[in-house]
Amino acid sequence: MTADLMSRARAGDGEAFRELTGPHARDLQVHCYRMLGSLQDAEDALQDTLLAAWQGLGQFEGRASLRTWLYRIATHRCLNARRAAGRRPASPWNVPGIEPPAPTRLGEVPWLEPFPDALLAQAAAAPPGSEARYEQAQSIGLAFVTALQLLPPRQLAVLILRDVLGFHAKEVADMLDSTVESANSALKRARASLKGRSAAADRPPPPARHSGAEEAIVARFVDAYQAADLDALVTLLTDDVFMSMPPIPLEYEGREAVARFLAILFGAGRRFELVPTRANGHPAFGAYLTGVDGSRRPSGLITITLAGDRVCALSRFESNVFPWFGLPDR
Repeated sequence: MTADLMSRARAGDGEAFRELTGPHARDLQVHCYRMLGSLQDAEDALQDTLLAAWQGLGQFEGRASLRTWLYRIATHRCLNARRAAGRRPASPWNVPGIEPPAPTRLGEVPWLEPFPDALLAQAAAAPPGSEARYEQAQSIGLAFVTALQLLPPRQLAVLILRDVLGFHAKEVADMLDSTVESANSALKRARASLKGRSAAADRPPPPARHSGAEEAIVARFVDAYQAADLDALVTLLTDDVFMSMPPIPLEYEGREAVARFLAILFGAGRRFELVPTRANGHPAFGAYLTGVDGSRRPSGLITITLAGDRVCALSRFESNVFPWFGLPDR
């Protein structure tokens, strides 16, 4: 059946090509997202990949699987995108009437965007190879994706292909037109860099997704946030809680720093309503600011990362991501 589809696709049958590549499309999109950290950029890279595959199908000799061939194309498209003229720049603080406290530091990845869990559910059609080190939940988390963006492009590609997708060293070397020795050296450096940035090993694991324990923590967070109950909210945070808000580069680390920011956010009677969703495997919420007339307008998408029964990270994204999550504009 696959041979027949391949023959028809090579003859110019677009529907046969879509049948061949369709089962891989969502996984390729997730791969591009890991490499680029942006859903918009990942979608562009995916479309470039499929176009290149369509145009180059005649040169596909079948020495590797179709899946491997597609990942090779997608990886090179993402590497080209990373080498292209600058990523989207950081944005200035844009909340009128509020002056944020001094940040702990400025973020290095202002182009980071969230990835809807609804799209993740359509991926992972093929299990990762035997070389994989990370579970899907780990490999799509915001902290992990952020750390990936700080790796040099080639190290990034090798680490994802080996440790996330589980391709063998020879396969990765072939994909990158490299030697096994060079690929292994890049992988060793990437692993060392990633280990140096990870704090997850020192934290308790999060509760299982959709479990009663997760739902209980999320309910407490929502109640405290919607009531602007700063004391209740702060008790849910770990001592080393971290807060970011791409594309605004302000970052806050530690319970006191995050508490200062939240106190200003809730000042002047500002109140929010949270609509639940999920992003990057984390609980997430569309936040709507309540107006004096009772209207509720989009404020931003908030994600929370859990460690045991506490919140160890918060991220806030612009409300222009709402359509990706099916969140209403009012």
